[in-house]
Amino acid sequence: MKYEQLQKLTPTDFKRYCGVHQETFKEMVKIVKSEKILQKKSGRPSKLSPEDQILMTLSYLREYPTFFHLGIKWGINESNAYRIVIRTEKALIKSGLFNLPGKKNRKDSGQKNFGDKSW
Repeated sequence: MKYEQLQKLTPTDFKRYCGVHQETFKEMVKIVKSEKILQKKSGRPSKLSPEDQILMTLSYLREYPTFFHLGIKWGINESNAYRIVIRTEKALIKSGLFNLPGKKNRKDSGQKNFGDKSW
C-alpha cells in the first residue's frame, strides 16, 4: 500500500498498518528528506518517494520479508530494496531520535531485563 492510499486511513488504522503514529511518521519523513538533501549523489532518482521508502522500511522491520518480496511488492529490484532499507535505517539511527538503548545502557539505568531473576 502506497503512502497516498494510507492518507485516507484514520489515525488508528494508520498506526495499525505502519506501527507508528502519523506525527512520528512525519518526523521520519523530515529526517529522510534532510538526509537526501545532504547527499551528493548524482544519477537516476529513486522510483519511490521518501514516504514510500519509510513505509517499505517499516514493513521490513515489522514483518521481515525477504528483499525479493519487498522488491516485487514495491515494483523495484531486490538490490534496490536492500539499499533503500539500509539507507533509511541509517538515516533514522543517525538522527538519534529513533534508536533504542543498548543492553548495557538499560542495565546502568536500573531498568529490569527479562533475564533478571530479581523481579
